[in-house]
Amino acid sequence: MNRDPKKGFSSIGSVLEKFEIEEDKYISREFQKYGYELAEELGDLKHKALYIKLAKEYPRGFLESARAFVKDAQNVTSKGRLFMWKLKQLRDEKKKKLR
Repeated sequence: MNRDPKKGFSSIGSVLEKFEIEEDKYISREFQKYGYELAEELGDLKHKALYIKLAKEYPRGFLESARAFVKDAQNVTSKGRLFMWKLKQLRDEKKKKLR
């Protein structure tokens, strides 16, 4: 660190050299970040737009329940497929209760 012994502060140049630009520079809303993290956790970045849309339109409780189900499952070939199946199942259960 380039410190000036008189002031005890770092120079602006040394601070800017260490500054790292965030990877999430195109994410401006919380649901976008959540959807992206969900896609990352499920290993399905190819369909990240789908998970962002789900994060925007579905209650967070549904998504968290399906996420926990997938996380607890073992020997899963497609985490994304299992997540979508569980989400559909939770949505159908909710519809039955409302009837």
